[in-house]
Amino acid sequence: MVYQRLTQIEFNHCDPAGIVFYPRYFEMTNSVVENFFNDVVGRSFASMHQNASNGVPTVSLTAEFVAPSRLGDKVLFSLKVEKLGRSSVSLRIEGHMGAEVRLRVALVLVWIDGMKSAAWPDAMRERLQAYMEDAA
Repeated sequence: MVYQRLTQIEFNHCDPAGIVFYPRYFEMTNSVVENFFNDVVGRSFASMHQNASNGVPTVSLTAEFVAPSRLGDKVLFSLKVEKLGRSSVSLRIEGHMGAEVRLRVALVLVWIDGMKSAAWPDAMRERLQAYMEDAA
C-alpha cells in the first residue's frame, strides 16, 4: 500500500522564475508525513506535540530534484515505508506529475519520548509494519 496526497503548486511555493523554490518541497513532504501519521499511524502531530512529550523528528534527509514544478501543477506525493527499526522508520517519498518524476526524498524519522529515542508504541509499530508489508 502507498499513501498518497495531491498538492497543487501555489504562488507561495514558487521563486521568481516561476518554479517551486526547493525548500518549499520540504514543507510539502513534511505535510505528507504529518498527514500519514494522522491518517494511517493513528497519531496526529498535534496530539504528540501538545498533549505528550512525543514526536517523530527527522534524523536523516536526502532529496533529488528531478524536474521542476510550476505554478498550477498538481503533484501527487507517494509515501512508502521502507524499513522499521526499534525506534526509527525509513520512508521514501516521490512527487509525480503524470508519469514524470519531480522529486525523490528519503528520510528517517525517530520516535521520541521525553526528548530521547524510544521503542515505537505497540499500536503505532503494528500500523507501520502492516503498511510496510502491504507496500512490499
